[in-house]
Amino acid sequence: MADYKDPENTIVMELKGGTVVIELLPDVAPKHSERMKELARAGEYDGVVFHRVIDGFMAQTGDVANGKDPMTLRRAGTGGSSLPDLPAEFSKLPHDRGTLGAARSQNPNSANSQFFINFKDNHFLNGQYTVYGRVTSGMEHVDAITRGEPPAEPDVMVSVKVAADV
Repeated sequence: MADYKDPENTIVMELKGGTVVIELLPDVAPKHSERMKELARAGEYDGVVFHRVIDGFMAQTGDVANGKDPMTLRRAGTGGSSLPDLPAEFSKLPHDRGTLGAARSQNPNSANSQFFINFKDNHFLNGQYTVYGRVTSGMEHVDAITRGEPPAEPDVMVSVKVAADV
């Protein structure tokens, strides 16, 4: 097992190009961090597509309801998990390159399973979307995710695990 600072709050995401390590921020957004770990431990994120990837902005994924089955892929981005939506956990943390943000609808308290990883500093999002993690290694693999809304041949999260369980 790799040497992680806090394995219980570290996500190990396998993409086609390699491993992305994400440090969760339970001190900043405890409910969002816990939700990601719960879904990862249940295998819900494995095989989910990146359904919205905008060059110079961010890569969005995490629709566990519609993001795996080829029959529902056209609806990827419209669903969440079977768990209830989460209340916003806004903080002073900026949406910097590599941070994880909770995707949501117009309602600030509608985040569920979807999230995005910022390709660059997107400070116009500050205070509007919950930041609950940051990529600590493997950002080059995030940068290589196929672009599109949705991409014609979307990349998937091959597997998403909590480092403590690896």
